[in-house]
Amino acid sequence: MLGYLWKVTKGYRFTPWRSPYLRWRIETYWGTPAEEIGAGEFLRFAWRHRADFLRFLRWTDRMAKG
Repeated sequence: MLGYLWKVTKGYRFTPWRSPYLRWRIETYWGTPAEEIGAGEFLRFAWRHRADFLRFLRWTDRMAKG
């Protein structure tokens, strides 16, 4: 689970809202244009969807273990 997070935040670990990949994922999930996603929007999204995010991380862990 943590391996996936480490991989997708590479280069953006202290500012994940600047990650093009995470912005794209939020845009496709939430509908907010990626260029409008800043720290506030990112943190609101992360808090509101924390259960979904944890479920997704568990799924990535299961897929990685095959």
